[in-house]
Amino acid sequence: MNTFDLNYYWKSVVDTIQDGVMIVNPEGIVISANRAFEEITGYVRHEIVGKRCTTLNCTSCEIARREEGCHWCVMFKKGHLNRQKCSITRKDGRIVHILKNASVLRDTDGEVTGAVETMTDITDLVAKDTQIESYRRELDAEDRFYGMIGISDSMQRVFELISNAARSDAPVIIYGESGTGKEMVARAIHAAGARGRQPYMKVNCAALNESLLESELFGHVKGAYTGAHKSREGRFEAANGGDIFLDEIGDLPLSTQVKLLRVLEEKVVERVGDNRSINVDVRIISATNRHLSDLIAEGSFREDFYYRINVIPIRVPPLRERFEDIPLLARSFFNRTLLKSDKKLGGISKTAMDYLVAYHWPGNVRELKSAFEFAFVSCPGGMIGTDHLPPQISATLPTCREVRIPPAESMDDVKRRRLTEALKQTNGNRSEAARLLGLSRTSVWNQIKKYNLYR
Repeated sequence: MNTFDLNYYWKSVVDTIQDGVMIVNPEGIVISANRAFEEITGYVRHEIVGKRCTTLNCTSCEIARREEGCHWCVMFKKGHLNRQKCSITRKDGRIVHILKNASVLRDTDGEVTGAVETMTDITDLVAKDTQIESYRRELDAEDRFYGMIGISDSMQRVFELISNAARSDAPVIIYGESGTGKEMVARAIHAAGARGRQPYMKVNCAALNESLLESELFGHVKGAYTGAHKSREGRFEAANGGDIFLDEIGDLPLSTQVKLLRVLEEKVVERVGDNRSINVDVRIISATNRHLSDLIAEGSFREDFYYRINVIPIRVPPLRERFEDIPLLARSFFNRTLLKSDKKLGGISKTAMDYLVAYHWPGNVRELKSAFEFAFVSCPGGMIGTDHLPPQISATLPTCREVRIPPAESMDDVKRRRLTEALKQTNGNRSEAARLLGLSRTSVWNQIKKYNLYR
């Protein structure tokens, strides 16, 4: 193959490359460019060849001065440039974000004869990163209470009860339907209280049989039962100084209820297979979706145990009773799902939001979250519409129910009072007040400025 053929094929190869390629001489004059370069910059070859590369206004360019007075690129001095993120200005004035690589070209004598530069258009990636950062800032700015969102009166009362319960060591029981967020309430009570830096243990009372449950709660000694090859501490010992969350406590066997009653009254536990008492300092937080009064009437729940755990009851309302929170929760789930998705969705259509508000939500907040995971799969792009919602939701006819958003003044009153009480309780310590309220320090600082609560 002769030199003419090589040059011909080389031009075809360069024009096939998806990255823009530009060759300049030592004075920075463009002497060659490929087809991808034209698409990225908007300049056709005859418009850019013969002009300085500075025509592109690249944000990474550094210009140095030669002794004789002409300008040249510092890259010639460095010899190369690897994966440099920068931007250029297209012919039409639009900014294009690129990833640039460059290297000097030398002849057989080692003299610099020019430089070659490749550029990859990463505008879409930068836009996605910017959008993700925007959604992250929006999520951080949400008025959340330890991850829970709610402007309804019923949820504001729950938040108040959590703050009050956190200041006590008394047992707490959380009532609510499946999917309402009972475990989030339990974690908030732990995090907001004095025990927040101590262990937090969770046990699902419905997930284990009686013998395994007692071993899980109280531990066992070696040989206590078949398979007990070594001694093991239970969750109460592991939670010493902190809180233990007993989920689905309505499914607790009667024999275990008796032993837990002793833990509550004497603050001691005994490992299975042992008769030695171990002192523990643990606050019990329990939860159930059942009516314990009915279980007491049936004889499957001890009345004396009920009165020991029902000291501070908190009822988490079902989603259908706080429908004014649905738009806030929907936008939050949309943003969170969008951060994990590669799809470019524009938002939730008004019609789809009307259907969401009208639906009765038997699965509560958990079902709402799942609905958005479904919508992101079924929506090809654009706005999420009613056709993209799960069938049981899209089949619900929207009502004329208006979503009542409390006046800004009333919400501000609630926030101001909560923040004032938190600052008073923590002697003005903003970090501690933020922890107590379940907010970031930035949110607390912004509210202090907004409500003029400087001390």
